[in-house]
Amino acid sequence: MSDKKNGLSYADAGVDIDAGNALVEKIKPLVRTTRRPGADGEIGGFGGLFDLKAAGFSDPVLVAANDGVGTKLKVAIEANKHDTVGIDLVAMCVNDLVVQGAEPLFFLDYFATGKLDPDQGEAIVSGIAEGCRKAGCALIGGETAEMPGMYRDGDYDLAGFAVGAAERGRLLPTDDVVEGDVILGIASSGLHSNGFSLVRKIVAQSGLAWDAPAPFDADRTLAEALLEPTRIYVKPLLNAISGTHGIKALAHITGGGFPENLPRVLPQVYAAEIDLSAIEVPPVFSWLAGEGGVQPEEMLRTFNCGIGMIAVVAAGQAAQVAAVLQQAGEHVETLGSVVARREKGVIYRRELDL
Repeated sequence: MSDKKNGLSYADAGVDIDAGNALVEKIKPLVRTTRRPGADGEIGGFGGLFDLKAAGFSDPVLVAANDGVGTKLKVAIEANKHDTVGIDLVAMCVNDLVVQGAEPLFFLDYFATGKLDPDQGEAIVSGIAEGCRKAGCALIGGETAEMPGMYRDGDYDLAGFAVGAAERGRLLPTDDVVEGDVILGIASSGLHSNGFSLVRKIVAQSGLAWDAPAPFDADRTLAEALLEPTRIYVKPLLNAISGTHGIKALAHITGGGFPENLPRVLPQVYAAEIDLSAIEVPPVFSWLAGEGGVQPEEMLRTFNCGIGMIAVVAAGQAAQVAAVLQQAGEHVETLGSVVARREKGVIYRRELDL
């Protein structure tokens, strides 16, 4: 039998099992903070458990969504700030659940990296746990993959998976959307998690470093301002849905902006007429448009431009729905109404104040 030159280990190949185990121990306390009725187990098993009956459902329909954070991760990596992208990860999934009238129940994450750093991983999961608490869902499991050769040192990627439920017959959109229904816009917290390939190109063109003061926010660095996490609308919207019964449809304004996302929740015979002058555009969007020479139509199909969520509401209940959302801390603007569709699914009136 030939003599081997060496005895290789998994660590020699770049995968550190001990680091993975250390990360699991670091995040266990974070995971415990997301427990809710229906989920009270520990992570570490082969699968996460959820008890729908214990969560109070009698005849539920399950709703599932998955998403990522996109190239916003490159800003976090280059700025070495990892504690907020986990909130983005949760937000992009759970906001897609609530627009269908579903209550987010549980969340799982996938974290892939070239070389596992337990402290970096803990910062990321701390954001995921915070996002889950904001959404009222349990973090019941996940996967950490160390893949040397797949990612450069320091690089990582995130994916999230959320499952929610609604009682049968209470899903959105409803089938009674009519001409004259009011369109309410709920303010975003900033860029959220879309358009960052264009954002990064504009920043590179500007010559600014990530640690430079943000031109549109003197109190924060450019990275801190751009990494403002995606707003999680779950609890205020669920409260408004159950408390007013006036919401007929919701649209999460993500990639594609108004023209791609609003028509998805309206019957084909209707369009959304939007008064662009009613939108209070946050300074970050004005800076991007000016620095990059981005035209208004391109801004509206790439970014949320200040509106992260749209609610289509019965005209007679618009004031009540807006009041409930405002009491929960949301900034609400009346943007327009549902009209008969002729060509486009979204009709713009006036101009966006960039």
